[in-house]
Amino acid sequence: MKTMQTIAIIGASGNMGSAISKSLSKGNYRLLLCAREQDKVQAVVEEIRSSNPAAAVEAIDCSVEASWEADIIIVAVPYEAEKEVAQKIREVSNQKIVISISNPLNSSYNGLVTAPDTSAAEELQKSLPNAKVVKAFNTTFAADFSTPVIDGRQADAFVAGNEEDALRTVSELVSTAGFNPLLAGDLSVSRTLENMQLLLIQLNMKYNYNWLAGWKILHQ
Repeated sequence: MKTMQTIAIIGASGNMGSAISKSLSKGNYRLLLCAREQDKVQAVVEEIRSSNPAAAVEAIDCSVEASWEADIIIVAVPYEAEKEVAQKIREVSNQKIVISISNPLNSSYNGLVTAPDTSAAEELQKSLPNAKVVKAFNTTFAADFSTPVIDGRQADAFVAGNEEDALRTVSELVSTAGFNPLLAGDLSVSRTLENMQLLLIQLNMKYNYNWLAGWKILHQ
């Protein structure tokens, strides 16, 4: 049997963090959930346990402690909060996989706050130089995690990073969450992925997809 990996999910009380936590609780993982609002994190834990009593999940009130114990760290916070999280976990994230899910949107949702030659994921890698940063889950809405098959098609989830072993591991997480993982390229491809989600958000607002929409690559 494959060894159970420990995953720290920082920001587990948010829409995306809680959705990821619930999805990954179906896999062979030990989940450590943390956020500033501990009561909300505990509510997520209780919801997971009520639907899956065998789930290995617990609330923890310190992102540093959770990250120290974890094999994989998911930073499920808005882009503007990533630097603060990175400062806290820098010493305990060495050689660990750190997943960036954020999109650096501006307040008007008509552009990104990052420069064209970088991305949220690349900035996180600069802040955590000894970690293996991977971009994943940024092209999916929170609602997609409970409905990853949309209009009869399994939504794709793109994965980008520089380390092959990290890409394989994160692809397994994506599959566990119910999506079809697609390796998109190295970490610089995050620039494209973050722009893709900006476009999807704009389309959702224009056509009222009710935040249940995703990308699907059709091919022969």
